[in-house]
Amino acid sequence: MEGSYRRIIRAVLTRRDGAFAALLLVSIILACLSAPLYATLNGIDPFSSDIAGTTIRNGQRVDLMQPNDNPLHLGLSPIGPDWRLGPYALGADSQGRDVAARVLYGGRNSLLIAAASAMVCLCLAACIGICAGYFGGWIDLILSRILDMLWAIPVYLFAISLSVVTVGHGIRLGPVTIGADNLLIPIGIIALVYVPYAARPLRARALSLSQAGFVMAARGMGASDWRILWREILPGLTPTMAVLAPLVMALCMLAESALSFLSLGVQAPAASWGTIIQDGEGLLYTRPMVAIVPGLAIVLTVLALNVLGNALRDQLDPKGAGR
Repeated sequence: MEGSYRRIIRAVLTRRDGAFAALLLVSIILACLSAPLYATLNGIDPFSSDIAGTTIRNGQRVDLMQPNDNPLHLGLSPIGPDWRLGPYALGADSQGRDVAARVLYGGRNSLLIAAASAMVCLCLAACIGICAGYFGGWIDLILSRILDMLWAIPVYLFAISLSVVTVGHGIRLGPVTIGADNLLIPIGIIALVYVPYAARPLRARALSLSQAGFVMAARGMGASDWRILWREILPGLTPTMAVLAPLVMALCMLAESALSFLSLGVQAPAASWGTIIQDGEGLLYTRPMVAIVPGLAIVLTVLALNVLGNALRDQLDPKGAGR
């Protein structure tokens, strides 16, 4: 197992594109983790409406909501970006909230949901893939048919359907109630819808490992199935899971952004990149940066994850990941 981890690290560091993608991803994560520091230093609250607020621009105090640039100057538009370090560097949204602070805070939720969903998805997929690929027989038949049924349902339709059911009343599991605003709900939904996509290559890899010579030798020596699974099959699946992890995380981030844009993911007052894009939808013609910045953050993060996944695939598991 330790050797697999070393192979993963070596695979990232020995590829220029993989190292650059990892550096970009780490930079995005660190920037998002600095959100509380940014808010504290600039004395702003990114979750409270501040339509009547003011800020300092070029040594003068100006209103956050400015008259529109149309000939009649009807209506108000939030202040635009000035691209300087400090409060409202990227301007404000329609509620007078700092866009840069909300992008950083929103990135924390988007990255958390994507990473947690990918982790849960891979754990479930690994359990299903190992059981189906190693034990075979009727277990493989039942699990494969269930995966086929889930595979036949469009991903976003499945996710939206589950979200619509849970977003109003949450989830009740006996004495435990999970509120509609709890991040566990989008994490569970997104993880569930991508299980079939991760379970298939893991099943194929487990099936291949179950017929390998070292597994046959372990059986011949009287090793139990659980010992073989823990000592032989699971370490053999680690490279495939490492290849799938960034790719699944990228898919989970796109799904989370789509659900949050439709108000079916992260709920107010919390923010994610998807909810910020929704906030900027009505400002595309006056303050497009409100929607462009979180959209660009999604593009860069997903691109980094895909490049990282491709680099890992080429170095670790060029055949197993494509099954």
